[in-house]
Amino acid sequence: MNDTVLLSLAADLAHRAGATILAVRERGFDVRAKSDASPVTAADHAAEALILEGLRNAAPDIPVIAEEEVAAGKITAPGPVFWLVDPLDGTREFSAGHDEFTVHIGLVRDGRAVLGVVGVPALGEMFGGIVGRGAWKRTTAGERPIRARVPPENGLVVVASRYHANDARLDSFLAGRKIASVSNIGSGLKFCRVAEGVADLYPRFGRTMEWDTAGPQAILEAAGGTVLDLAGQPLAYGKPGWENPAFICAGRSDEA
Repeated sequence: MNDTVLLSLAADLAHRAGATILAVRERGFDVRAKSDASPVTAADHAAEALILEGLRNAAPDIPVIAEEEVAAGKITAPGPVFWLVDPLDGTREFSAGHDEFTVHIGLVRDGRAVLGVVGVPALGEMFGGIVGRGAWKRTTAGERPIRARVPPENGLVVVASRYHANDARLDSFLAGRKIASVSNIGSGLKFCRVAEGVADLYPRFGRTMEWDTAGPQAILEAAGGTVLDLAGQPLAYGKPGWENPAFICAGRSDEA
């Protein structure tokens, strides 16, 4: 399969997983705590099962690393190419009745996220992209290309985590910068808002895992933005333990 076909596969599965999540929300659900104290619901498990079946049936030669399988102790060894799946990013948002939860599917090749999708089922949005070939946003009105923007002269529009809103590291990082606004929202939707050019900066100092970021990073980079660690290096994948360092998502620095 080429990357266009793989992206189409991921988008279809993310859409179907989103419908599954909304169905669980409609009928009601319980919230349990995993060993790391993070929440999990029936929606997480049902969406992940659907995505895993679809990826493994369609592309059996590409390993899949998925959040809930890892949490259950099932560790799939990555290869030079592998999928990273977060079936429901923003479980706390979902459990609290907010709409800012997402479905992430990303493909990693040689340590870099190369394509990905992010579904936003409650908002009827889907984002996708292939690095070097562009990104798009899909709604009921259709699909259109998206492009990260150069920050406007009136200041940066910053998006930050709702659950890390009081992180002193964020205030320190933003000090001295011209800021137009700061809003706190959940899930990987923050990457997508930078990718589509309605926000300029997303600094993340709290804990994230590779399945949280692979799909969104590919979209943002496909849209012309960057995802860099605090040393200025691109966020890489296949790390022991799957945990990311702190990172900064940004739009374009110039018109190139």
